[in-house]
Amino acid sequence: MDEMAAVERDVARGKIPERPFTLVAQQSLFDETRAPHGQHTLWAYCHVPFGCDIDMSDRIESQIERFAPGFRDCILARHKMDAADLEKSNPNLAGGDINGGAANLKQLIARPIFSPTPYRTPLRGVYLCSSSTPPGGGVHGMCGYYAARLALREIFGKRWKAV
Repeated sequence: MDEMAAVERDVARGKIPERPFTLVAQQSLFDETRAPHGQHTLWAYCHVPFGCDIDMSDRIESQIERFAPGFRDCILARHKMDAADLEKSNPNLAGGDINGGAANLKQLIARPIFSPTPYRTPLRGVYLCSSSTPPGGGVHGMCGYYAARLALREIFGKRWKAV
């Protein structure tokens, strides 16, 4: 925990970490269609300062290797993007930020605007459900859940109850 906290402080101060906080997912364990039979995919990213254009692949792989010795020997192919590449591929990812902006209290309740219905757009029947709406980025799906609840209520007059 101390190492993660120190690395995150460094990133917040604009320093490129040698041992980055790395997030890893292996979706092919749960969805066999994501890789050829008998093989797996691995997706990883790390936290870097805003707009970082440094290739962090080796540092990410070193972190994984640190906790899973032999990992590098299993790699058959790679696809990599730095934060600047992410922004080029999608202008909504300003500076390479996959969460659509700062994850602070103001952004939690006022993204993209301060409103009791931030999912609504000026176009009838069009709603936002991305990480740019509350409660922000993550893999929780709550942005879509809340947008869908609002759409059901406004379009169909239905109240939605969680199952």
